[in-house]
Amino acid sequence: MSFTVSAVLLFGVASFFAVRTKAAGAGAAVLVFLFGFFTAGTGAYEPIRDLVQATAEAASALGN
Repeated sequence: MSFTVSAVLLFGVASFFAVRTKAAGAGAAVLVFLFGFFTAGTGAYEPIRDLVQATAEAASALGN
């Protein structure tokens, strides 16, 4: 029996726990970087980019 876990899921869980435990070391930074790197290669890239862009536009509109 074989069990596979995607790199995105693995680094996402590790990043969640690193942030949750407030680990601020180099290991946490590498985990978050790798999570972003592997997420960029998935279909989640476009919706995440659109969400961040919409949030930035909404925040800049608040100042006007």
